Amino acid sequence: MTGLLVRRVAGALGAEITGVDLAKDLADHAVIAAIRSALVEHQVVFFRDQQLTAAEQVRFGARFGPLNVHPYVSGMPGQPEVMEIIKEPEDRINFGGGWHSDMSFLEKPAIGSILYAVEVPEFGGDTLFASQAAAYDALSPGLKKALEGLNAVHSASREYSSSGHSAQKRAGMQVAEADGYVGEFMHPMVLTHPESGRKALYVNPAFTLRIEGWKTTESKALLDYLFNHCRYEGFTCRFTWRNGSIAFWDNRSVWHFALNDYSGQRRHMRRVTVDPPHEAVAQDGRSVAAAVSATEPASDRLAVGAARRDRAAGPNDGVSRPGEGQHV
Repeated sequence: MTGLLVRRVAGALGAEITGVDLAKDLADHAVIAAIRSALVEHQVVFFRDQQLTAAEQVRFGARFGPLNVHPYVSGMPGQPEVMEIIKEPEDRINFGGGWHSDMSFLEKPAIGSILYAVEVPEFGGDTLFASQAAAYDALSPGLKKALEGLNAVHSASREYSSSGHSAQKRAGMQVAEADGYVGEFMHPMVLTHPESGRKALYVNPAFTLRIEGWKTTESKALLDYLFNHCRYEGFTCRFTWRNGSIAFWDNRSVWHFALNDYSGQRRHMRRVTVDPPHEAVAQDGRSVAAAVSATEPASDRLAVGAARRDRAAGPNDGVSRPGEGQHV
């Protein structure tokens, strides 16, 4: 027994975990294993009343895998893997204000995100989560069969373009635009979770551009249907933040949406994002360039973006394809 208590918060996904102080150096592998098991089962887990420094959040996140350095958003000075998500009272647009799966635009997408509430508004600012495993389960047998073997193209080119939602200027964040050197990567439209074996849809409105081998109009028809299906209320849960709250979600089977309903108030969050285990990168020009852009701090991009475009290896028309209440 680890002393943790796991309590479900909704039917489709979500559980709150109590009985652990995440600021401590959790050397007890049983505790980390129990949190991982709850994450895999419930897809998103929540913690309350935590007091974490940025370094402690990094230490906790690293227990689950290598941490991501966001390619477009500047991290904290000296800790580039920590992304501060801030909406100042004068900002109109928030960050993450649309349904998406974090980092699906990378060749090796992130497996999990850990978001910590530093300062929350008096009201509003909740986050919605949607189970893509539940969304897949609800499909007809015929559509499930049709989706097997299909790949979709993911890219940051739209969301982080000059007109994209994520790249809009905010007083408290530095965000670089995906300007000419962003890659496109193939991912299966149905993922089988490597730990649970459960299948989930893996497309999202922010970063999925089209279906491999389909015309744009054909892709749009199916993707629009899936996007509408995937955000059905019965597949979701909603988390109301308090200072010191943490949400840890599985990007392999979960969408999320940060609500922007707190005009004139400040919201300050910190995120670390867990990558899959390191693997060798294929040595063709486009893959190497994409791998470099995926790990280069956004601050470097802001400073030397033009120089990087001159150094980029190969054109951007290539697409990289994937290989085939409980105590614990």
